[in-house]
Amino acid sequence: MKTRYWALIAVFSVQLLYGLTFTFAKDVMVGGFIKPFGFILLRVAGATALFWIFSFLGPKEKIERKDYLTFFYAAVFGVAINMLCFFKGLEFTTPIHASVIMITVPIIVLVLSSFFLKERITILKIFGVILGFLGALVLSIYGESNLEGDNVLLGNLLVFINAISYSIYIIIVKKLTNKYHPFTFIRWLFLFGLIMVIPFGYSDLVATQFSTFTPYILFSVLFVIVGATFGTYLLNPLALKHLKASTVSTFIYIQPVIAGIFAITMGSDGITTVKLIATALIFSGVYLVTKKPTEKL
Repeated sequence: MKTRYWALIAVFSVQLLYGLTFTFAKDVMVGGFIKPFGFILLRVAGATALFWIFSFLGPKEKIERKDYLTFFYAAVFGVAINMLCFFKGLEFTTPIHASVIMITVPIIVLVLSSFFLKERITILKIFGVILGFLGALVLSIYGESNLEGDNVLLGNLLVFINAISYSIYIIIVKKLTNKYHPFTFIRWLFLFGLIMVIPFGYSDLVATQFSTFTPYILFSVLFVIVGATFGTYLLNPLALKHLKASTVSTFIYIQPVIAGIFAITMGSDGITTVKLIATALIFSGVYLVTKKPTEKL
C-alpha cells in the first residue's frame, strides 16, 4: 500500500512538471531565443548526460541483447517523434490547446491496447473515443491564438501526433519497467534518442545566441531539461512499475488544469468558450474510456 502511495505521488509529480512546461517552453520559443528542434537537441543532450552521470545510483543489471531493439523503439516514440512534434506543435499553438490535446492519451492507449494487447472495447468506450476525438477536432478547427505567427490547426495536429507517439511509448516502456530499474534502460533510451534528434536540431542549436538568454529564459530551459525531462522520465517508469499503464495515462488529464492555471497566471494564454467546450468533450470521453464496467450480480 505504501509503495502504491509513492507511485501515485510520482505520477502526479510528472503531470505537475509537464503542466508547467507548456508555458516555459512556449515562452522560450516565442521569444526567439532558440528554435524548437534546437531546444529539443539541448533538452535530450542535457537529460542524456544527467542519466549517464547518475546511473550509478541504480543497481548493476545485465541487459539482454534482444532488449536493445526495444530500447531503440522506445527511443523512436518516447524521445524522437514525441519531443520533436511536441515542441514544433507548441511553437504554433497555445499552452492550453496543447495540454487539452494531450489528454487524449488515455483514449489512444485504449485504442492501441485493443489492437496490440487484444483488450476488449465496449460500446461505452467507443462512444468515449468518439467524444474525445470530437473535442480535439473542435479545438483544432475553431480554436484561435492571440499570438502572431501561430497556426493552431497545424500546431494541434503535431501535438496530437506527439500524443499518439507518447501513448505507444507508454505501452513499450511498461514491459521494460517490469524487467529493469529505470536507470538501467533510460540512459540507453536517451542515448539512442540523442543520436536520432541530432540531424534535426544541430543547425538550430549552433545558431542559438546563448548570451541573449535572460535569467527567466535560462531558468525555463533548465526546468525543461532537469524537471520536465530528467525528472519525468525517471518518475514515470517508477510509477509504471507499481501501477497499470491505464492508471498512469489517466493522470494526464490533470495536465490542462495545471497548464491552464499557470499559463493564465503568466499571461501566456487565456480561456475561451471553444476551449471550454472542447475540454468538456475530451474530459467526458476520457471518463467513459476509463470507467470500469458495472459488474453483474
